[in-house]
Amino acid sequence: MAEEEKIEETSEEYYEDDEEKLPFAKAEVVRLMKENLDDDKMIRERVKVEMNKFLGEVLKNVCKQLNEYPYTTIEYEMLKESIYPYTNIERINQEKERILLHLEAIKADCNALAMDVQRTLKLKDVAEEDSFVSFSATEDEEEEE
Repeated sequence: MAEEEKIEETSEEYYEDDEEKLPFAKAEVVRLMKENLDDDKMIRERVKVEMNKFLGEVLKNVCKQLNEYPYTTIEYEMLKESIYPYTNIERINQEKERILLHLEAIKADCNALAMDVQRTLKLKDVAEEDSFVSFSATEDEEEEE
């Protein structure tokens, strides 16, 4: 137990030194986290710091996308478009799931069609390799004539 406390103290010291490099005020990020977590949750120091860094990365990514616009003034519509992946993640995941299910259905249809073709469209009641060989041989003979 004493070792855990020692490790916790060491890591807190590390993060206190690192706090100057955090993009947002740590207290504000923690306040927002506590507002949105259950009351019985405790937040480790590392989680507080990493959440702060993550939010800073999100801000950087949104700004990169905003920089792609050729205009000098950033309008609200541009911001809405840039934050779309973050604000509509549930809808995006639902769409992804719908597309994957549709692709599975297409794959099943293709497999069923392939089996139908193999079963019903044989030249003779001969194995496929034999029919392919005889078909190829017939073509070669015709070309020679």
